Amino acid sequence: MIDRRILLASVASLLSIASFRWLRASPAKAAEKFEIEKSDAEWRAQLTPQQYEILRKQGTERPGSSPLLNEHRKGIFACAGCDLPLFSSDTKFESGTGWPSFYQPLENAVGTTSDRTYGMLRTEVHCRRCGGHLGHVFDDGPKPTGLRYCMDGLALVFHPAAPSAT
Repeated sequence: MIDRRILLASVASLLSIASFRWLRASPAKAAEKFEIEKSDAEWRAQLTPQQYEILRKQGTERPGSSPLLNEHRKGIFACAGCDLPLFSSDTKFESGTGWPSFYQPLENAVGTTSDRTYGMLRTEVHCRRCGGHLGHVFDDGPKPTGLRYCMDGLALVFHPAAPSAT
């Protein structure tokens, strides 16, 4: 007959292992192939240390620290890793979160994966061309989509629209 303490210890061990696997960072892009693939050394040479931490290691910047948070000119926000256009300034809004926020990406610009870090289930957003981590998308945004693409400003570069000739 199984001792009750052994049974409880076994169940607790199994639950601990299961919760650890659920809480750890998912290998979001491990099996996915992208148009632009570079070695770790190539990414480190191209990006600043902060950009590398965000784009390649799924880090984040301090809220309120991005100069793009207060960027209100017309233009395009592109991937800092490969310069793929990602968001139009027309979809940017003030979310009050401390990160640049958009309610919709450009067509065929981003991909998503499940992110279970920090004990939460979130939807991670990455560049569809180079796989760079951009931020997360939440369902508490404004109309018309109801989505909030909460992006790390260091993962983006801004290209102002050309002045119109009048």
